[in-house]
Amino acid sequence: MATPKIVLNTSRDIPFNKLVLSQANVRRVKAGVSIEELAEDIARRTLLHSLAVRPVLDAEGNETGVFEVPVGGRRFRALELLVKQKRMSKTQPVPCVVRTAGLAEEDSLAENVQRAPLHPLDQFRAFQTLREAGLGEEEIAARFFVAPGVVKQRLKLAAVAPALLDAYAEDRMTLEQLMAFTVSGDHARQEQVWEALSRAYSREPYQIRRLLTEGAVRASDKRALFVGVEAYEAAGGAVMRDLFQHDDGGWLQDPALLDRLVAEKLEAEAATVRTEGWKWVEVALAFPYGHSRGLRRLAGEPVPLSEAEQATYDALHAEELDRVARRLSEIDVELRGLEERPLVYETAEVARAGVFVSVDVEGQLQVDRGYVRPEDEAPVEPVVSAGGEETSAGPANGGGGAVAAQPAAIAGGASVSAPVPVAGAATSEDDEGLRPLPERLLIELSVHRTLALRDALAKDPDTAFLAMLHTLCLRTFTQRPGASCLELELKSAGFGVQPPDLAASAAARAIDARQRAWSTQLPSGPAALWETLVGFDGDSRAALFAHCVSFGVNAVHEPWNRAPQRAAHADLLAEAVSLDMAAAGWTATVDSYLGRVPKARILEAVREARGPEAAQLIDHLRKPDMAKEAERLLAGSGWLPEPLRRPLEPAAGGDAGAAGDAEGEGASLPAFLTGDGEIPDAGGDADRTEAAAA
Repeated sequence: MATPKIVLNTSRDIPFNKLVLSQANVRRVKAGVSIEELAEDIARRTLLHSLAVRPVLDAEGNETGVFEVPVGGRRFRALELLVKQKRMSKTQPVPCVVRTAGLAEEDSLAENVQRAPLHPLDQFRAFQTLREAGLGEEEIAARFFVAPGVVKQRLKLAAVAPALLDAYAEDRMTLEQLMAFTVSGDHARQEQVWEALSRAYSREPYQIRRLLTEGAVRASDKRALFVGVEAYEAAGGAVMRDLFQHDDGGWLQDPALLDRLVAEKLEAEAATVRTEGWKWVEVALAFPYGHSRGLRRLAGEPVPLSEAEQATYDALHAEELDRVARRLSEIDVELRGLEERPLVYETAEVARAGVFVSVDVEGQLQVDRGYVRPEDEAPVEPVVSAGGEETSAGPANGGGGAVAAQPAAIAGGASVSAPVPVAGAATSEDDEGLRPLPERLLIELSVHRTLALRDALAKDPDTAFLAMLHTLCLRTFTQRPGASCLELELKSAGFGVQPPDLAASAAARAIDARQRAWSTQLPSGPAALWETLVGFDGDSRAALFAHCVSFGVNAVHEPWNRAPQRAAHADLLAEAVSLDMAAAGWTATVDSYLGRVPKARILEAVREARGPEAAQLIDHLRKPDMAKEAERLLAGSGWLPEPLRRPLEPAAGGDAGAAGDAEGEGASLPAFLTGDGEIPDAGGDADRTEAAAA
């Protein structure tokens, strides 16, 4: 039997005023492109698809010359809008396909159901074709009624390596993964990362972004802020940007070029400072914490305000209160500009003093003027006492007379004489056992704790008095000065081993700000200093006393100087000031902890902070990837490693009461207070302390 031949419906041009919208159209819900945008598209390109119509019959079944539109209702409304806007004649012929067989509702349903949506990749490539044809991004956006940013994103997606686009077309890659690959324009690197992830358990978009940006420098890095991304790009540097997520300005791909630009800009700034006549100018991206300890700070005089500036200053201070609320930010900026005046120094002092030129944590140039090294101090004239004896007055110590000078070698970061063990040198990084923490890491963690403890003690004058009294009693009645972590001579211990970015920590910034504030109030001469202290009220003396005492805190772990009783006293002090290292700003990062310990410790940290399920998410990763993912998981959790916790303090998310309930009330006391009032010697607790540290 012969297969019947298909006969297509006839098509004809029908004047628009002979068309009416059919009630048989199944589309009831508005979706997709609006009628207004479709009308604009028809006006630009004319009608791309015919309407499907059916003749309207009278009661006898004869055609009336009017046709209803069951298929193409949105196109009909768009044409109707163009007629109302008088942009199209109401008698304009409209191409139509005339149907008589079947049901009108069936035609409308089939037309919508059988329509296949365009694959996103086809859209990306179509935009790319238009771009290659000479159309700009703005013009493409206008023609398709989208924002220019959307066009940029689609063009970026179309520019990914062809092999990856094929994987996306074959549903072997998600759209989110494809978007992550747009961070880098290097097709070889894109394919390399995809190949590496194809064998991995997890292929999350954040992992793709991290691998593609390894070795690059974030635009939020202080070096990039100091130089400026524009200057870096002008020097030929490339920047990777993410059009689909907030990227803080992107990633700079050439760290070597960036470092060279930083060094050149710093040296240029230093050359300007040298013209002021200083004996020396030291230049560095950042100086170690305590680099100026032991140097006398010159007391300069601010440049006087001009009459106009003085008038502005007085007017700002006299601003009405109801206007201050509205202009608070503006006033603060203007006042700081007038109050933070350049200092004028004596020419003779400048000739023996120096300057530190560096970059602060916000990427701004930092110039600290007026530091005198001990060897550059002026010769001291002998003073003849009333009895005829000659004595030496010694140079005045400005700005912090209660704190003894620290040797410049240590302040500058000179290494200590005892060797520091190298973390991980003797064992495999993949050892899953909970080995003791590396000595250097213990030192760095204890440095953070010492600095935070100093800051906390400075804010608690009552405890500072108690700590000093405790130390004095130990020296007077027990002859055991080593049982206290306070160094009564107020020797401020230098940190020969410094953690990364120690000077940028919250505690370091708070201590430095407090030191600068007191320095402005205290004169350098001994007699004048005495008169000033006599004039202070009780609260000011207490605050200054606490500030000075805090510099004596030394809770640094020193492998060459086992001092268990000193560590126990540091625990007491931490309890007294309610020291919280998480609140003090310490967080577990790859550099500060996670990249320095075995995988077992990383998993332990995540398990304690986020639970066993979170640890299972990363237990299959290589150690570098595990450390990076753990940093992300631990962010904001408040988790701390054992050396940074207060006594009996559990890890974040741990059981806080287990240890105390097991040991009873006495468990909260340190080892040297659990006996019959006796203080054991250092050797008696050494083994227990070493075991606890392990």
